[in-house]
Amino acid sequence: MALIATKLRVYLVTDPTLCADIGVIETVRRAVAGGVTMVQLRDKHATTAQRVDLARGMISVLNGTGVPLLINDDLEAAVASGADGAHIGQGDGSVQKARSILGPDRILGLSCETAETVSNANSAPIDYLGVGPVFATDTKSDHKQPIGMAGLKTLVSLSDLPAVAIGGLNATHVGDVMSSGADGLAVVSAICGQPDPSAAARKFIQNRRSE
Repeated sequence: MALIATKLRVYLVTDPTLCADIGVIETVRRAVAGGVTMVQLRDKHATTAQRVDLARGMISVLNGTGVPLLINDDLEAAVASGADGAHIGQGDGSVQKARSILGPDRILGLSCETAETVSNANSAPIDYLGVGPVFATDTKSDHKQPIGMAGLKTLVSLSDLPAVAIGGLNATHVGDVMSSGADGLAVVSAICGQPDPSAAARKFIQNRRSE
């Protein structure tokens, strides 16, 4: 659990549109150089085969960094590509089935938006929670009602599992998120699409150290 918590500190969720100028793989390479500690491949419009190909490219640049790669929603792609795990939402089927597909050693994260979903997750075979959305975000149009920092603190307090805050976050939110009890921040546009992904990632590290 402690190891997973450290990997959640600066959690990059990729967006192929935002990363288009320099590419997803190059964005990941630069962001990890700047301090990103976990990467999630999210591409809602790709096929499983396309996700597998992209994941393998990401794995090649992550090799030796210690930064895990997870794939959003696509368990088949996670296994086929050799990724470190997957992240699923409440509408993505049984957590128990997801664990059986991934096996015991891969990382499995679950999005939670309410006290009920957090409570149910406490007995589920998962490794961490994605809690939010804290704020509204344009990168996920179907997100639930934002919970704010107060809601984040409440939900995080209901579980002993490691937790990463998600939804509309940037480097200015580091202090508030850490004060909530969460272990880190998951971000998209704060790094993807930025002119210098490495510098963008470093802001999160710098703000964390200043707390």
